[in-house]
Amino acid sequence: MTRYDIAIIGAGIAGASLAAELAPHAKLLILEGESQPGYHATGRSAAFWSETYGGPNIQPLVTASGDFLHHPPERMGGQSFLSPRGELFIARREDRHVLDGFVAAFAEAGVVLDDVDPAQYCPGIRPEWTEALYDVSCCDIDVAALHGAYLAAARRDGAELVCDAAVTGLSRDGQWRIETRAGAFAADVIVNAAGAWAEPVGLLAGAPPTGLAPLRRTMVQLRVDPPAPMSLPLVRDAHERFYFKPESGGRIWLSPHDEIPTDPCDAAPEEIDVAIAIDKLASAVDWRVEALERRWAGLRTFAPDRKPVYGFDPAVPGLFWCAGQGGFGIQTAPAAAKLAAAMLLGSAPDPMVAHLDPERYSIRRFRG
Repeated sequence: MTRYDIAIIGAGIAGASLAAELAPHAKLLILEGESQPGYHATGRSAAFWSETYGGPNIQPLVTASGDFLHHPPERMGGQSFLSPRGELFIARREDRHVLDGFVAAFAEAGVVLDDVDPAQYCPGIRPEWTEALYDVSCCDIDVAALHGAYLAAARRDGAELVCDAAVTGLSRDGQWRIETRAGAFAADVIVNAAGAWAEPVGLLAGAPPTGLAPLRRTMVQLRVDPPAPMSLPLVRDAHERFYFKPESGGRIWLSPHDEIPTDPCDAAPEEIDVAIAIDKLASAVDWRVEALERRWAGLRTFAPDRKPVYGFDPAVPGLFWCAGQGGFGIQTAPAAAKLAAAMLLGSAPDPMVAHLDPERYSIRRFRG
């Protein structure tokens, strides 16, 4: 067996971004269980960058990633992965206090949320939705380009990617032996970046449970009348019961913001969740749904405190975690990868993340 310094289990956005940071410094292997990287959560993202999405615990990572995503280095292609979108938070009059609490929660971070008339930004919004905040900084993310750029950067610096390599066994005797469907590999350190499968992989490695759990999120693509303008912002209900954004050809992407506990799997939407999504849209706007064109689901994996999990496991030598990034892994990838790489290599943090406290996200909070 070829021995590697580090083997990353999972080639979604968490594993790919960390691989790009580590490849210049180590002999690196990336193991992907599917036939192509990013098949599950990464490839099913709603694809937006929002400083408020995920709450105050996630916002520092999102904000720190913003400049990189707007102005990536030449190593990552040099072209922005973001395009302007804007974000509208809507509420009924009796829920104004929810918006006020939202403003207060992000005031210290400097996130600017302006009071606006929702009808100016969302044509067809029903008259009972009288309250709104607007965030001009929200952007769409070219997820495929970002993920592909990370994988390409890692491979240019010598990282090897093996697909169809679901992990079936892990054992350690001085170094890790990794049994997969593509054969056996050896590494000094393994990185658990397995997304929805992170908890099972941790258990295979002999780690105590962390409580990481996947939750199913439903998305649908609708053709509506009148057609949704591409100038429409991302629209989010203040109570986080739904969100929608425009897609080409007057369509929209819509989610009922569901979080359904599930086992790790190739997630598929349930008919009831699709119906709930369309019903929630009808409660907000007077558009007519002409066709349900697509439906899909992805898994968002959270720790019990809903913060990501980074760091060496104090209970298992040579096991590093990069998991639990929920639905925020893409918009936080640049900062998360640099933070995790510094923790793994024991190096000084990149200036992008030097102000962040790695203990806030450390695996050690579950190993007291």
